Amino acid sequence: MPALTVGFDLDMTLVDSRPGIADTYRALTALTGVHVDAEAAVSRLGPPLRTEIARWFPPEQVDAAVRTYRELYPAYAITPTVPLPGAREAIDAIRARGGRVLVVTSKLGRLARLHLDHLGLAVDELAGDLFAEEKATALREHGATHYVGDHVADMVAARAAGVPGIAVATGPCTADELRAAGAEAVLDDLTGFPAALDGMIRLALGQ
Repeated sequence: MPALTVGFDLDMTLVDSRPGIADTYRALTALTGVHVDAEAAVSRLGPPLRTEIARWFPPEQVDAAVRTYRELYPAYAITPTVPLPGAREAIDAIRARGGRVLVVTSKLGRLARLHLDHLGLAVDELAGDLFAEEKATALREHGATHYVGDHVADMVAARAAGVPGIAVATGPCTADELRAAGAEAVLDDLTGFPAALDGMIRLALGQ
């Protein structure tokens, strides 16, 4: 029987980072003079930063804008971010069953670590700067038995890693979209995770 090892996405799965990310985009606009609709940007969190930046900046400015955003991020995005409902309890439930916790996110690892440390969310492994199928590499490397996320791309990652994808409808994707992307289970949020975990373990073991 494989050891229970649950991977989580970060933004809008474990934490609500929208206020801080919006503040970072506003600071980017103030510094560069290029308008970014911060509210629109945070309504579609999930894909890599470059994808969003490219909506607003001309191609030759994207790399510099990404660097500037990441320089601004620690000052603007960390303090306003809060755990989503049930996040701490979900981690505790895994630990209570002798399991390990991973975070696999499209955010740079060093920025993701700032969020986890600030909020006191203790995880065993962190892999950043990965999206969709790229996440599967980290999930396999660390022996993940499940992957939990809020985006259809997270369900793609779980499928590519050969583990059940557990979806939470707390991000930009609807429950129906998440099911269509291959989610084995869809929760309203992580508050339902501890009660569902034992069934998820059986699912991962094919029982």
